[in-house]
Amino acid sequence: MPKKPVILFLCTGNSCRSQMAEGFARALGGDKVEVYSAGIEPAGLNPRAVAVMAEAGIDISRQTSAPIDPEILSKADLIVTLCGDARDKCPVTPPTIRREHWPLRDPAKAEGDEEEIMAVFRTVRDEIRERVTQLLKDIFNT
Repeated sequence: MPKKPVILFLCTGNSCRSQMAEGFARALGGDKVEVYSAGIEPAGLNPRAVAVMAEAGIDISRQTSAPIDPEILSKADLIVTLCGDARDKCPVTPPTIRREHWPLRDPAKAEGDEEEIMAVFRTVRDEIRERVTQLLKDIFNT
């Protein structure tokens, strides 16, 4: 049986974007991929991220905000950074590990009333879903 691709999504706080990406990759990739997320400075799972993912039919409420695990980092086939801070501070990795950067807006920094903030979370969620869907298509050439 071929080795499952290992994907690590990195963000600063591992509270929103990387958590949503992990949720989509797990849901859409199923048992064909091994997926993790981590943060440069883990800040806890954002309840708004949990809420908008639930709207999309994906439960991320049991995921945890975690620091970078050197073991996962070393076995990753692909590291996707979802903010400039994570891209700039990601530890050095071997050249065999593919890296991508998705410069997505941080929904945790959205301002306005609750409806406006949630609209930003939904927009970022939908962009992450599109990117993860394309990423998995590229990995599996489907």
